[in-house]
Amino acid sequence: MPIRFDAEIDLSRRGYYEFFFDGYMAKVALYDGLRKGEISKEEEQKQAKQIETDFQRDTSTKEFKYFKKGHFKVNWHRKGDLTKAKTVTFVRRNEHMLSISYNSKSGRVSVAGRSIKRDTKRQLADIGLNMTGEIRVITDTAVISHNATAVKKLPKRGPGYRMYTWKIKNIFDRTPSLITTLR
Repeated sequence: MPIRFDAEIDLSRRGYYEFFFDGYMAKVALYDGLRKGEISKEEEQKQAKQIETDFQRDTSTKEFKYFKKGHFKVNWHRKGDLTKAKTVTFVRRNEHMLSISYNSKSGRVSVAGRSIKRDTKRQLADIGLNMTGEIRVITDTAVISHNATAVKKLPKRGPGYRMYTWKIKNIFDRTPSLITTLR
Protein backbone atom coordinates (compact mmCIF):
# COMPACT_ATOMS: atom_id res chain seq x y z
CA MET A 1 0.00 0.00 0.00
CA PRO A 2 1.40 3.43 -0.90
CA ILE A 3 1.72 5.74 2.12
CA ARG A 4 3.42 8.92 0.82
CA PHE A 5 4.26 9.16 -2.84
CA ASP A 6 4.75 11.08 -6.05
CA ALA A 7 3.77 9.31 -9.29
CA GLU A 8 3.89 10.55 -12.86
CA ILE A 9 2.92 9.14 -16.23
CA ASP A 10 4.04 10.89 -19.39
CA LEU A 11 2.08 9.59 -22.41
CA SER A 12 2.51 10.76 -26.01
CA ARG A 13 -0.13 10.42 -28.70
CA ARG A 14 2.19 7.91 -30.43
CA GLY A 15 1.90 5.61 -27.40
CA TYR A 16 5.30 6.16 -25.83
CA TYR A 17 5.23 6.42 -22.08
CA GLU A 18 7.37 7.05 -19.02
CA PHE A 19 6.01 5.94 -15.66
CA PHE A 20 7.60 7.04 -12.38
CA PHE A 21 6.85 6.23 -8.74
CA ASP A 22 8.85 7.64 -5.86
CA GLY A 23 7.63 7.20 -2.34
CA TYR A 24 6.99 5.15 0.73
CA MET A 25 4.91 2.00 0.91
CA ALA A 26 3.77 -0.35 3.64
CA LYS A 27 3.21 -4.09 3.55
CA VAL A 28 -0.11 -4.15 5.41
CA ALA A 29 0.12 -7.66 6.89
CA LEU A 30 3.68 -7.07 8.11
CA TYR A 31 2.80 -3.66 9.57
CA ASP A 32 -0.28 -5.00 11.32
CA GLY A 33 1.53 -8.06 12.69
CA LEU A 34 4.31 -5.87 14.08
CA ARG A 35 1.78 -3.41 15.50
CA LYS A 36 0.02 -6.23 17.33
CA GLY A 37 3.30 -7.75 18.54
CA GLU A 38 2.66 -10.98 16.63
CA ILE A 39 5.83 -10.86 14.49
CA SER A 40 9.33 -11.28 15.91
CA LYS A 41 12.37 -9.22 14.83
CA GLU A 42 13.71 -12.26 12.98
CA GLU A 43 10.43 -12.75 11.11
CA GLU A 44 10.31 -9.01 10.32
CA GLN A 45 13.79 -9.18 8.77
CA LYS A 46 12.89 -12.33 6.84
CA GLN A 47 9.72 -10.78 5.39
CA ALA A 48 11.49 -7.49 4.61
CA LYS A 49 14.17 -9.44 2.70
CA GLN A 50 11.48 -11.32 0.73
CA ILE A 51 9.82 -8.03 -0.23
CA GLU A 52 13.18 -6.56 -1.26
CA THR A 53 14.00 -9.64 -3.38
CA ASP A 54 10.58 -9.40 -5.03
CA PHE A 55 11.07 -5.71 -5.89
CA GLN A 56 14.66 -6.19 -7.07
CA ARG A 57 13.50 -8.79 -9.62
CA ASP A 58 11.81 -5.94 -11.45
CA THR A 59 14.47 -4.02 -13.41
CA SER A 60 12.28 -0.90 -13.12
CA THR A 61 13.08 -0.75 -9.38
CA LYS A 62 15.83 1.84 -9.05
CA GLU A 63 15.84 2.04 -5.23
CA PHE A 64 14.46 -0.09 -2.42
CA LYS A 65 15.15 0.48 1.25
CA TYR A 66 13.42 -1.11 4.23
CA PHE A 67 12.90 1.17 7.23
CA LYS A 68 10.86 -0.44 9.99
CA LYS A 69 7.35 -1.53 10.93
CA GLY A 70 6.57 -2.78 7.44
CA HIS A 71 7.47 0.51 5.70
CA PHE A 72 9.90 0.86 2.82
CA LYS A 73 11.10 3.40 0.25
CA VAL A 74 10.69 2.65 -3.45
CA ASN A 75 11.87 4.47 -6.54
CA TRP A 76 10.54 2.85 -9.71
CA HIS A 77 10.80 3.96 -13.36
CA ARG A 78 9.67 2.29 -16.57
CA LYS A 79 9.38 3.55 -20.14
CA GLY A 80 8.47 2.09 -23.49
CA ASP A 81 5.81 1.75 -26.17
CA LEU A 82 2.36 1.17 -24.68
CA THR A 83 1.00 -0.04 -28.04
CA LYS A 84 3.39 -2.99 -27.73
CA ALA A 85 3.30 -3.51 -23.95
CA LYS A 86 -0.54 -3.12 -23.79
CA THR A 87 -0.52 -2.84 -19.97
CA VAL A 88 1.96 -1.38 -17.50
CA THR A 89 1.30 -1.83 -13.80
CA PHE A 90 2.94 -0.51 -10.67
CA VAL A 91 3.70 -2.69 -8.60
CA ARG A 92 2.50 -5.85 -10.40
CA ARG A 93 -0.74 -7.15 -11.85
CA ASN A 94 -1.94 -8.90 -8.69
CA GLU A 95 -0.97 -6.01 -6.36
CA HIS A 96 -1.34 -2.92 -8.47
CA MET A 97 -1.56 0.65 -7.27
CA LEU A 98 -1.67 2.39 -10.63
CA SER A 99 -1.82 1.09 -14.19
CA ILE A 100 -2.01 2.20 -17.80
CA SER A 101 -3.66 -0.03 -20.40
CA TYR A 102 -4.03 0.21 -24.17
CA ASN A 103 -6.91 -1.32 -26.12
CA SER A 104 -5.73 -1.75 -29.73
CA LYS A 105 -9.28 -2.19 -31.08
CA SER A 106 -10.60 1.12 -29.73
CA GLY A 107 -7.29 2.99 -29.53
CA ARG A 108 -8.18 3.98 -25.98
CA VAL A 109 -5.83 4.21 -23.05
CA SER A 110 -7.01 3.86 -19.48
CA VAL A 111 -5.07 5.21 -16.51
CA ALA A 112 -6.52 3.79 -13.31
CA GLY A 113 -5.70 3.65 -9.66
CA ARG A 114 -6.64 0.63 -7.63
CA SER A 115 -10.08 0.86 -6.13
CA ILE A 116 -10.34 -0.18 -2.49
CA LYS A 117 -13.64 -0.91 -0.77
CA ARG A 118 -14.73 1.73 1.74
CA ASP A 119 -14.79 -0.88 4.55
CA THR A 120 -11.19 -1.81 3.78
CA LYS A 121 -10.18 1.86 3.74
CA ARG A 122 -11.78 2.29 7.16
CA GLN A 123 -9.93 -0.78 8.50
CA LEU A 124 -6.61 0.54 7.19
CA ALA A 125 -7.22 3.96 8.72
CA ASP A 126 -8.22 2.35 12.02
CA ILE A 127 -4.87 0.52 12.27
CA GLY A 128 -2.96 3.72 11.53
CA LEU A 129 -2.30 3.52 7.79
CA ASN A 130 -3.14 6.44 5.53
CA MET A 131 -2.25 7.61 2.04
CA THR A 132 -1.07 11.00 0.77
CA GLY A 133 0.52 11.90 -2.50
CA GLU A 134 0.22 13.25 -5.97
CA ILE A 135 -0.38 11.53 -9.29
CA ARG A 136 0.24 13.40 -12.53
CA VAL A 137 -0.53 12.41 -16.11
CA ILE A 138 1.14 14.55 -18.78
CA THR A 139 -0.19 13.97 -22.27
CA ASP A 140 -0.94 15.46 -25.67
CA THR A 141 -3.64 12.86 -26.38
CA ALA A 142 -7.38 13.54 -26.65
CA VAL A 143 -8.68 12.95 -23.12
CA ILE A 144 -12.24 11.59 -23.12
CA SER A 145 -12.89 11.58 -19.37
CA HIS A 146 -11.06 12.03 -16.07
CA ASN A 147 -11.62 12.79 -12.41
CA ALA A 148 -8.42 14.78 -11.81
CA THR A 149 -8.45 17.44 -9.12
CA ALA A 150 -6.64 19.89 -11.45
CA VAL A 151 -5.83 20.30 -15.15
CA LYS A 152 -3.14 22.63 -16.45
CA LYS A 153 -2.11 23.49 -20.02
CA LEU A 154 1.60 23.05 -20.75
CA PRO A 155 2.25 25.26 -23.82
CA LYS A 156 6.04 25.13 -23.33
CA ARG A 157 5.84 21.35 -23.70
CA GLY A 158 4.06 21.60 -27.06
CA PRO A 159 0.62 22.11 -28.57
CA GLY A 160 -2.15 20.25 -26.81
CA TYR A 161 -0.09 19.16 -23.80
CA ARG A 162 -1.90 19.11 -20.48
CA MET A 163 -1.10 17.90 -17.01
CA TYR A 164 -3.86 16.11 -15.08
CA THR A 165 -3.20 16.05 -11.33
CA TRP A 166 -4.75 14.08 -8.49
CA LYS A 167 -3.83 15.39 -5.04
CA ILE A 168 -4.46 12.50 -2.67
CA LYS A 169 -5.01 13.96 0.82
CA ASN A 170 -6.10 10.75 2.54
CA ILE A 171 -7.09 7.15 1.94
CA PHE A 172 -10.74 8.15 1.36
CA ASP A 173 -10.03 10.39 -1.67
CA ARG A 174 -11.30 9.37 -5.08
CA THR A 175 -9.59 6.66 -7.09
CA PRO A 176 -7.76 8.25 -10.06
CA SER A 177 -9.21 7.57 -13.49
CA LEU A 178 -8.46 8.92 -16.95
CA ILE A 179 -9.56 7.67 -20.36
CA THR A 180 -7.88 8.94 -23.49
CA THR A 181 -7.37 7.90 -27.08
CA LEU A 182 -4.28 7.60 -29.23
CA ARG A 183 -6.29 7.95 -32.45
